[in-house]
Amino acid sequence: MTERREPGPRSRAIVERERRVAAAGMQGFALYAGLAMARGQGSTLIDEDGQEYIDFIAGITIGSVGHCHPHYVEALKRQVEKLTFGSFTTETRTRFLEMLASLTPEGLTRIQMFSGGAEAVEAALRLAKAATGKREVIGFWGGFHGKTGGVLGLLGSDFKHHLGPFLPGQYLTPYADCYRCPLRLTYPDCGIACADYVRDVIRHQTGGEIAAIIVEPVQGTAGNIVPPEGFLRAVQQIAKEAGALLLCDEMITGIGRTGSMWGSDHDQVVPDIMTVGKGVGGGFPLSAVVSTEELTSKKPWSNPSASSSSYGGNPLAAAAGLASLEIILKENLVKNADRVGAVMLKRLEALKEKHRVVGEVRGRGLLLGIELVKDRRTKEPLGKDVTQALYQECLRRGLAAMTYSATVRINPPLMISEETALAGLAILDEALEAVGREHNLQ
Repeated sequence: MTERREPGPRSRAIVERERRVAAAGMQGFALYAGLAMARGQGSTLIDEDGQEYIDFIAGITIGSVGHCHPHYVEALKRQVEKLTFGSFTTETRTRFLEMLASLTPEGLTRIQMFSGGAEAVEAALRLAKAATGKREVIGFWGGFHGKTGGVLGLLGSDFKHHLGPFLPGQYLTPYADCYRCPLRLTYPDCGIACADYVRDVIRHQTGGEIAAIIVEPVQGTAGNIVPPEGFLRAVQQIAKEAGALLLCDEMITGIGRTGSMWGSDHDQVVPDIMTVGKGVGGGFPLSAVVSTEELTSKKPWSNPSASSSSYGGNPLAAAAGLASLEIILKENLVKNADRVGAVMLKRLEALKEKHRVVGEVRGRGLLLGIELVKDRRTKEPLGKDVTQALYQECLRRGLAAMTYSATVRINPPLMISEETALAGLAILDEALEAVGREHNLQ
């Protein structure tokens, strides 16, 4: 039995002070926790009262190199003493761009830097429209590409309800979520019918002027959903048939998260355009659009200032990105994500055998998902009262994980050790058992 934790006096006081001035709508996992964090080290968070938590959230895949890696800290310290803002060329930014370009899929060597994910996705869509002369975009159910006006229409969930109207020319089609197949079919007998369905959407719903099909190689926000082999290749073929570009949103899946440098690697796909972010900055706001020289030379996207951002490519972001890539390469974190992720997935399979509320486990690298259900046959999700209780039980035992929803997402820092990863899953096991007893779910 692990040591029990509760929010201490310093945490409670700081949280209360912040809530008097902070607007509603901040990150759910932070609000639900009621904790004030003081510092972090590696894959461990430490609150203001000195209590430690294994971090299975990593800022939602942001903290690729963990908390306060010495090389990362020193790189930012050096840069903050030299130059902190502006869009002029710097040696650090040049080195970062050169290193990132050496890691991107073949031919994708032109990079434009931004700050946030939605900003980069909107820029990528403008690039697709400039390159093709077309104006329509297809996304997927369950997809998430940001919360700004230019991409809200591509959100594939009820999150966007009451936030419209949305931009015209944006269409959605079912993703390959085989656990909850939107077409009520079974893989592999279906022949990946959801990919073929994209053709029907183009034929019956669009004006036939598709600039891009945007897809996540693994859907993160929807629950770290891993599509079957061949899905991404099929989508790429459909894009070619439509004269559209394939835009892979690798914000979550990129930079080693799936056990390969890019999520699209698993299906041997090289997209026309790629968006990257989150883990590439190791915690610093940094995103980018990556494409070919031919596409990025298209006007008006290529006009001076046409695709840029005042914050994108600033010296601090470049230093953070360079340090993150150096750590990922030097410490073989892509391989670590693949190896430790496989160990975690095997342990999760054992939890599925033990706890009947675990309907499915899935994952690729350190991007893992769990479906919590009332009944495995009907697949009805567990209620929020149970999942919120599970979240609190995990925190009390020293695990910060996204267990407050029936679709659990597990995405620790890429540098997490096998020992720490298994310790975190042992806490999850305990918490599931405790909640199962309390809610009569065993």
